[in-house]
Amino acid sequence: MLPLSPGDHRGFTYNVLRHTYHDGIPRVHLAVVIVEAEACVHHPDPAVPGPAPRRADGPGTGPGDAPGTGAPAAGGAPVAGAGAARPTSRDVARVAGVSQATVSLVLGDKWRGRVSERTARLVRDAAGELGYRPNLAARNLRLGRTRTALLVVPALTNEFFARVYTGAAAVAARHGFGVVLYPSPEGVGPARDPFASARAALDGVIASSMAADALRAIRGTDLPLVMLDSDPADSDAAAHVNLDIADGMRQVTDHLLALGHRRFVHLSSAVPSWTFDVRGRALAACLGGVPGVGVRTVPAPLEVNGAREAAERALTAPGPRPTALVCDDDIVAAGACKAVRRLGLRVPEDVSVTGFDDLALATAVEPELTTVRLPAERIGERGMTALLDVLEGRPPERGDLPVTLMPRGSSGPPPAP
Repeated sequence: MLPLSPGDHRGFTYNVLRHTYHDGIPRVHLAVVIVEAEACVHHPDPAVPGPAPRRADGPGTGPGDAPGTGAPAAGGAPVAGAGAARPTSRDVARVAGVSQATVSLVLGDKWRGRVSERTARLVRDAAGELGYRPNLAARNLRLGRTRTALLVVPALTNEFFARVYTGAAAVAARHGFGVVLYPSPEGVGPARDPFASARAALDGVIASSMAADALRAIRGTDLPLVMLDSDPADSDAAAHVNLDIADGMRQVTDHLLALGHRRFVHLSSAVPSWTFDVRGRALAACLGGVPGVGVRTVPAPLEVNGAREAAERALTAPGPRPTALVCDDDIVAAGACKAVRRLGLRVPEDVSVTGFDDLALATAVEPELTTVRLPAERIGERGMTALLDVLEGRPPERGDLPVTLMPRGSSGPPPAP
């Protein structure tokens, strides 16, 4: 990015590229915003004749203007065609029958409480009829912003984070922002700054706690940081958006205890992350005071085959076999179901299995997976809204997002002694 001096007239071009990624089940649509500086003012060479100047408003004889008036010749809207002047906010105001200030409020999404719904609709309809689009370059220069947010996630292959992106991008689009989706290259771990200067290219960062190490290049700048599903004690973040993870694990344990289970194995994610730490602590707290209950923790990788091997070790360890496998993630749960079947056992008649997330695979396996539904898109929406609040100096919304147990076929009563 080039630094802009007070006299340097430059804008930003946003090119949206859409690709489709396939990871077996979900199709993930990602929008990547590329920001580049380009000259917006033509400085003619006196020795080279240039085109005649063209006026968008006021007196003129452009196509569609009545001679000497600058107004549409008929029908209230400028006539599109070769050489037609680009419609301006003044054209929108004239067609809608409002002031230019009202057009700015409506199209800048700052009209609520200041103009009526009917007026806002008139302005949007007029803008659509004329094909008018606000001059983002001019507005960005005036505000000193690129209107671009960086979303840092651990991996593109995880459907959950694709849904987080979908929610964030929807809110961003309503406010004229773009979202750069940046995965940590190895899934979880350090990631390089995706721009030569993050400070110059971005307005803020939204990041998952599972990609916390990928933020080393961003931390220490003055960019506002919104953390998702992360430790609220993190003082580096301007805002936190969290799920009620502990309540999700309480719902799982209440469900299994009510079915009669007393011997548990916790297949805990081997990935170090605040969100998985919360799951482990909540499970221990829920089961610790129940008479006759035993729980053992077995670390498991966040991939099917590694989780299957961990579950096989847990099920074949010395002592009474566990009747319930409580998994930190649906992918781990899928591996656990495979382990049960490979050992000649049945889900849920011999061993119940529960997951966490409610990914698409939760209903693709048989029996379908009992799991905790996390509102991924809502996390993305709240994260982007929090970033916009921080940028505007407003306090972000507080409170954890609720989660919901989805009881399905993979959980049932334990086998008779």
